[in-house]
Amino acid sequence: MYIVNPIESSAEVAEIYCRHINMVYRVCFTYMKNAADAEDAAADTFVKMLKRDKTFQSEEHEKAWLIRTAINICKDGLKHWWRTREDLEDYSNSLRDKKSDSLSEADDITDAVLNLPNKYKSVVCLYYFEGYTSVQIAKMLKKPQSTVRNHLHEARKILRERLGDDYEQ
Repeated sequence: MYIVNPIESSAEVAEIYCRHINMVYRVCFTYMKNAADAEDAAADTFVKMLKRDKTFQSEEHEKAWLIRTAINICKDGLKHWWRTREDLEDYSNSLRDKKSDSLSEADDITDAVLNLPNKYKSVVCLYYFEGYTSVQIAKMLKKPQSTVRNHLHEARKILRERLGDDYEQ
């Protein structure tokens, strides 16, 4: 059994942090859409891990727990009263303002993924960026496998419409 006890094993906590911070940050950035909020959400995720009494059964369980916790923290953050005062649509405009007129292909794809509805965004990020299978994603998100596959299909369709057929796999 893979056990993490934050009080007894600070070196192990540091190892977990180093191993997963990039992945947790990417998940948070996908939801929060700015670096400062993504950093805060990622930090909150690891603070929550430190306060956790239970142990992880494996590294895969640890990773799945961190992803699920990061998503929940981001969703809660987006529901907060002060977030309702911000216009999240301005994010895309601020990206375009900061960059030159010609966005690179990767930026176009990232922007399109960030603008997907949350139910599709989670599945796309876990499938394409983190390499999980639809079966694993279904377990993580506690959704039927058919729902996950359907969300992937619908997300691809939306991305194809937004990006055009040039970006097909």
